[in-house]
Amino acid sequence: MSDAREDAQRYEELFQAVYLLFHRRDGKRSELPNASRAVLTHLERTGPLTVTEAARHLDRAQSVVSEIVDGLERRGLLERERDPADRRRTLVWLTDDGLACLRRDRDVLGIDALADALARLDPADRAGLLTTTAALVAAVDTRDREDRP
Repeated sequence: MSDAREDAQRYEELFQAVYLLFHRRDGKRSELPNASRAVLTHLERTGPLTVTEAARHLDRAQSVVSEIVDGLERRGLLERERDPADRRRTLVWLTDDGLACLRRDRDVLGIDALADALARLDPADRAGLLTTTAALVAAVDTRDREDRP
């Protein structure tokens, strides 16, 4: 019987093979500058905010965040809306295109190539792969993630 370290080394080898076979090859991975990605990601996690609130949360000057928001709004990734609780406040929120842009930005694997390969698996094997991978992710203690660089 193998120990966990040997299994980890074998999994790492398999993971490299999966990455090499299925990583995205459709050009530049991100269409977002880091600052724009930070604003979109923060809004996705927190919900609608004012530019002032976003600047405070991101520890950036309000003028800088306002400029980023203006650019993202021009691209159709964000929109401004009145706060229903206080009509004097204007909130910034993600559009459907903004959410889709974030999703594409996070994609590491080529979904079409991966789907083609998964379609060739027996449905029980495919379900087992997904269940086991989810169990592996769930097995990570959140403290382990906080300690990583």
